Amino acid sequence: MADDQGFCVRRDRQDRRLVYHPQRLIIVTLRLHRRLAAAALVCAAAAPTTGSHARNDPVDTPVSPKLVIVVEAPRDISLWTAAGSGSTISGADIQRARPTHANELFGRVPGTWISRGDGQESLTAIRSPVLTGAGACGAFLFMEDGIPIRPAGFCNVNNLFELNFAQAARVEVARGPAGGLYGANALHGAINVISPRPGPRPLMFELETGPDDTAIGQVSYGTQHWRLDAQGQSTSGYRDAADLGEQKLGLGHLTDIGRWQVESHLSATNLNQETAGFIFGKNAYRNAGLRRDNPNPEAYRDASSLRMHSAWRATVGEHSVLSITPYARWSRMDFLQHFLPGQPTEENGQRSAGVILDLRQPLGNGGEWRWGAAAEYAKGFLQEVQAGPVTEGSAFLKATRPAGVHYDFEVASRMVALWHAIDLPLDDAQHWHVLHSLRAERLDYDYDNQTLTGNTRDDGTSCTFGGCLFNRPADRTDHFNNLAGRVGLRYGAPATGQWHGAYSVAFRPPQVTELYRLQRGQSAADLNSERLSGVELGYRRAWSDAQISLTAFGMRKTHFIFTDAAGFNVSDGRTKHFGLETEASWRPARRHELHLSASLARHRYAFDRAASGGEIIKNGNEIDTAPPFMANARWLYQPRRDLTLELEGIRMGPYYLDPANTARYPGHSLLNLRADWATSTKTTLFARITNLTDHDYAERADLAFGNYRYFPGLPRRLFVGIEWTP
Repeated sequence: MADDQGFCVRRDRQDRRLVYHPQRLIIVTLRLHRRLAAAALVCAAAAPTTGSHARNDPVDTPVSPKLVIVVEAPRDISLWTAAGSGSTISGADIQRARPTHANELFGRVPGTWISRGDGQESLTAIRSPVLTGAGACGAFLFMEDGIPIRPAGFCNVNNLFELNFAQAARVEVARGPAGGLYGANALHGAINVISPRPGPRPLMFELETGPDDTAIGQVSYGTQHWRLDAQGQSTSGYRDAADLGEQKLGLGHLTDIGRWQVESHLSATNLNQETAGFIFGKNAYRNAGLRRDNPNPEAYRDASSLRMHSAWRATVGEHSVLSITPYARWSRMDFLQHFLPGQPTEENGQRSAGVILDLRQPLGNGGEWRWGAAAEYAKGFLQEVQAGPVTEGSAFLKATRPAGVHYDFEVASRMVALWHAIDLPLDDAQHWHVLHSLRAERLDYDYDNQTLTGNTRDDGTSCTFGGCLFNRPADRTDHFNNLAGRVGLRYGAPATGQWHGAYSVAFRPPQVTELYRLQRGQSAADLNSERLSGVELGYRRAWSDAQISLTAFGMRKTHFIFTDAAGFNVSDGRTKHFGLETEASWRPARRHELHLSASLARHRYAFDRAASGGEIIKNGNEIDTAPPFMANARWLYQPRRDLTLELEGIRMGPYYLDPANTARYPGHSLLNLRADWATSTKTTLFARITNLTDHDYAERADLAFGNYRYFPGLPRRLFVGIEWTP
């Protein structure tokens, strides 16, 4: 099983183990701030100023209504939900859930599953199976305030631990191919975390404790111009040798500089975890003696990230705003690949910067036209080193996986994109709207091999059995030009019933590790961008005490990238996906609310092929780790004004464990209970019980290399805490 494929800034080669130094974080933060501020000022100076004065200047230059424009950073997914399926998890829902892992939050979105690994590890599914492999993470776009948290081509399967969703103002999910608006990697969908904006907020502390020495702390504070959000957690872990420490920081600033309103945000994260791997054996997750076992006590993961963006907005005309958003990002990771023979260590990282522009022009008939542009530059590296020889297994394994450097390369990338979107009413009453978006994007890779080319040992000697397993391509450049778009039609309004239909196309370019982390026999990977096209039909209706949305979809993916039986990375796979999704809420009485999200879907292979690990893909088979049915139901009850209870039910349907469809996981049902009690205007006590019925289940099940393997689910656990405002 492939693991993280992220990138970050290169370190001293002698420093094999990442050690977190706060002073380094502060230095990098200051450097990024200076560079980003300089870039923002250059952009601001280049922006048009005709038709506007400073915010306090009472004089306005007359502007024709047809020329009134708005340029704004794409902070939310409202453009997508106008004729597409989108869900929002509100700040109140986040506060009640108090998630310590993304898995605990995103089940509230239909068709979405964040499969929980150990610690903060995860795999994502949005209208898709849980995808694995070197670049499978590229099927989903993760954003913060509308800005991707990683460069295109440098994805990481565990990227969600770099987002502070537990303190977000809200979290949004776009379901389905959204590349026409968001570009590369928004293949099956996109997740957007919206940061809290600066504004007056009293100082708030929150402390929580639970089993396995778990301690969680949060602090928030806001003024007219500043906003601070910080959190940290520490636990010894349910499983053996699975300690975890994590810290996240968000700092926002809002001010006026001349005619510009400037909103900036800084995010920093740090993770240090000792990792527990799969447990093995059929139904091992039901064995109390095995659930706590850690077959890989030596495994670890250390990662940190830093991001900053600054949105500069200025008034243009009577009703318009201009916004230009430069950003900078940095991340690094060091982890043990305990799932591979020889257990090599991987170090990777990236540093990147870019700018997003978004132009909106109101149309005279109540419609809107928008266009935008984006450009970014990134540089990353990856190094894989095996400390010693393979001591167990066949002679082939021992000979073809020698100690030393397996991979050592750097990649520089450049991305430019142009896009537009239009919402055009077709009648004077604005019942009918046509919606269209189109995005053109170019991505260039400049690959630089830092060690010997070929599949030799790092000293140039050859391995027996036909050569070493890994192959290092020679220096090269690769270019990917892609188009994505959507055309949709909307009729009506939610209050009286609203229909929408859309056809969308999205793409994801090959990721860096798919192109340059090759095995013997393949000196170059000739890969195409994956493409997903889909249609959907939806209906939504809102009443005074209820609302519902229903969506039917069908999608087809081409150029699906996978590893074949020869160990080659190829892009000639095809899959198909179709299903139904619903979201509903109902307030049957003043103190009661009911919420439901559910999906019924099928994800199937549309080709025949032998794949790596001896797996056989057959046309028509269901894709493994793709539950056909998922549901989340919540009952919110407020018996008193100061007391709130939430009972959550989760249903995960059965799913196949292998492409041949020879084994299944039976699924599971879970209950969680949460309570908040406001004892005073300044103090709230809260508690939550997860897995209320103490059900034995697997967070994720798999069948690979003839072995059943599981990440075991956690037993019943009680957490209690206090929220206090001095």
